[in-house]
Amino acid sequence: MLHPSYTDLMKTINGEVEEGDTPVVNSRYSIVLGTAKRARQLIAGEEPFVDARGKKPLSIAVEEFSKGYVTIEPEKEEESAALEEQTV
Repeated sequence: MLHPSYTDLMKTINGEVEEGDTPVVNSRYSIVLGTAKRARQLIAGEEPFVDARGKKPLSIAVEEFSKGYVTIEPEKEEESAALEEQTV
């Protein structure tokens, strides 16, 4: 079992979103993508924001998200439009 839970991670990441605004993360899939991307960054040599001794990159990434050191940026409209153009 993953600790903290997906729900806890979603609350942490969406914590700064004001009521009525669209949440940054609204699915477990977004959490999985975000933590996997951060884990790949750590594998590539990025410095962790938490104590990493004896931990795997994914565990470090989850801890960074849960403590609020790393967050998921909302997709910008320009990036979304560019991706749509590439797939057409």
